Amino acid sequence: MKQHPFIFSDEPRYRIRRHLAFWVFWWLFQSILYSFVALEAPGAYWGRMPMVMTESLIFMAVHISLSYSLLYFVIPRYLLQQRYAQTIFWTMLCCLAAAALSGTLAIYVIRPIRIWMLGPYRMSPARSMGMDFFLSLMAGLRGGITIGGMAAAIKLMKYWYVKEQRNLQLQKENAEAQLQLLKAQVHPHFLFNTLNNIYANTQATAPVASGMLMQLSDILRFILYEGSQPQVALAKELKMVQDYIALEQMRYDEQLDVFIDVPQNTDELTIAPLLLLPLVENCFKHGTSHMLEHPWMSLQVRLEDGLMQLKLVNGKTALPATDQAANGIGISNVRQRLELLYPDKHIFTITNDPDVFIVNLSIQLRTSGTSRKKTGRPLSNQHA
Repeated sequence: MKQHPFIFSDEPRYRIRRHLAFWVFWWLFQSILYSFVALEAPGAYWGRMPMVMTESLIFMAVHISLSYSLLYFVIPRYLLQQRYAQTIFWTMLCCLAAAALSGTLAIYVIRPIRIWMLGPYRMSPARSMGMDFFLSLMAGLRGGITIGGMAAAIKLMKYWYVKEQRNLQLQKENAEAQLQLLKAQVHPHFLFNTLNNIYANTQATAPVASGMLMQLSDILRFILYEGSQPQVALAKELKMVQDYIALEQMRYDEQLDVFIDVPQNTDELTIAPLLLLPLVENCFKHGTSHMLEHPWMSLQVRLEDGLMQLKLVNGKTALPATDQAANGIGISNVRQRLELLYPDKHIFTITNDPDVFIVNLSIQLRTSGTSRKKTGRPLSNQHA
C-alpha cells in the first residue's frame, strides 16, 4: 500500500509542511474558539479576534515546546522502550512546566497586552495576583494536556501504522522467500550425500579439494536449513561467513591477505540469517577480485551490551565497474532487510574510496530468549 508522502515521508520539505499545517490549524482553532469566550473583551466577535489571535500566538510557543519535548524526548526514549514509570514522570513534569510558563506569560505578558489593547476600564474586576496565577496555571495545564495529547496521539498512531505496514511487508517477503527456498530445495539430502561421497573420495588424493567441499557443504546446509528461520545464533552466522571467506582464500591460492577478528562469546545473541553474507560476497565481487597484486580484506566484529558493530574493509582498484559496489543488488537487499527487520535499531554506512571500500554496520541484536534486549536507545531517530 502506497503511503502519502505528506503524512509519512521523512523528507524535510514534507515534514516542514505538515508541521506548519498542524500548528496553523491549532492557532486558528484556538483563536476561533476563545473569541467566543473572551469575556474581558466585550463587543462584536470580530472585534475580539485580533486580541485572541495575538494571545494564541504567544501561548503557542509554550505548546510547541511541550509537544516537541514529548515527541522527541519522552516518547522515543521512554515510552517506545517500555519504560512506563519514567514516561509518566517526564510527561507530568513537562506538562507542569508548560503550565507554569503559561501562567507566567498570562500575568506578565498577556495581561499588559490586554490593558494596552482594551484599556483598564474594560478589564474584568481585579483579582489577587495569586488567584490570577492559579487560574492561568490551570488554563495552561488544560491547554498543554490537550495539545500535547493530540500531538502524541498522532505520533503514536503514525508509528504503529508504519510498524504494522512493515510487519505485513515482512510477512509477505518471508512467504515469498520461503516459496523460493522450497523451489530451491530439490532433494537437498541427495545433494549433501553426493558432496559427502566426493569428499570421501578426494580426502586422500586431493586434501585441498576435500576441504573446500566440506566447507561448501556447511555453507549450503546453513543456507537451506538455517536460512528459513527468522533468527539464528550469531555464532552460526559468523561461522558461515568465515567458511565463505576461507573458500575464497583457497581460490586465490593463499595470496589473499585476510584479517578476521570476531568475538567468541556470541552464543546468547541472534541475528537474521544470511544478513552478513551479501556484504562479504560484495567485498570479493567488486573489490579483491579486480586486484592483480596484493588483494586483501579485513573483517572486525565487536559486541557491547547486545550491540554488534561490524567493520568490513577491502582493497580495490579504481575501475569504473567497482562503482557498483555501493549500489549493487546485494547491498540494496541488505538495506531493505535492515529497514524491515531492525527499524530504528541499526546504522548502515558505506565508504567507497578509489582504493578502499568500507562497510560499517551496527545492529542492536536480540538475545536467544523470547524478550528483546532493552539496553540503549534507538539507533536512528523517530520522525514525526
